[in-house]
Amino acid sequence: MSQTTRGIHTRRVLASLAMGLVALSVVPARAADLKLMVEPFYTPERAAEVYAPLVAYLGSATGHRIELVTPRNYHFFWRDVRQNSPVDLMLAEPPITDYRIQRYGAVPLVRTAESTSYTLLGSDTLENPTLDSLYSRNIVTMPSPSLGFALLLEFFPDPVRQPNILSAASSWRDGVEIVFAGESDATIVPTWLQAEYPNLVPIRTSREFPGIALCASAGLDPKVAADIKAALLKLHEDPNVYEVLNELGITGFEEASAEEYRGMQQMLRDFYGFR
Repeated sequence: MSQTTRGIHTRRVLASLAMGLVALSVVPARAADLKLMVEPFYTPERAAEVYAPLVAYLGSATGHRIELVTPRNYHFFWRDVRQNSPVDLMLAEPPITDYRIQRYGAVPLVRTAESTSYTLLGSDTLENPTLDSLYSRNIVTMPSPSLGFALLLEFFPDPVRQPNILSAASSWRDGVEIVFAGESDATIVPTWLQAEYPNLVPIRTSREFPGIALCASAGLDPKVAADIKAALLKLHEDPNVYEVLNELGITGFEEASAEEYRGMQQMLRDFYGFR
């Protein structure tokens, strides 16, 4: 091979290597398969619909593949939380968020811009819609350890003078339907839902909590967690993905810190398995 021929061959090899490096830089170098578990505010079927836009957005924005994990109900969810089931991300209310931070080193990434509170709504057939009037009456809620259930225990701290707490609702809206069916005298719902049911009587609204948080597991690659966090913090800036926010019923996400959730796990202390 002549010197000229060797030179041409060398340049071609170098060019091929350069093109390969460019191609590698285009493909996500840290693409990962991630499991996102959500607190069971909905049935698994409805949760799949609500969170589908979020999953699609995160996949498109980060290049990571997101698998949605929808626990069958709160019993299975609480078991998975206590056993620190191997999921990469979890979207949950403040008490569960703090529990995972303190027990398992979960890292809060973002929270909903809106704060969280719950309102106890009574049937319009109640003659005297007060907390006292609900002793021995039926109140329906999502099962423990939902925040709604935990707040009912705060509303009615005297074990001798408590209502009958029915953990029969499969969603917060389902609790309202149970009241409309005459099977319960009251229900507790996220306060944002109250406006949709003006014919129910607000009896007590809880204190406000920081928004629902998305946490990364302690073992998740920090660079992957940073991808997820960055994508969610800029989500509200893109009008083309408005459906994501619309399904979640929020205006956007904000940065979250462990400190703002500190101590809230104590609301779970009366539930089975808390330690």
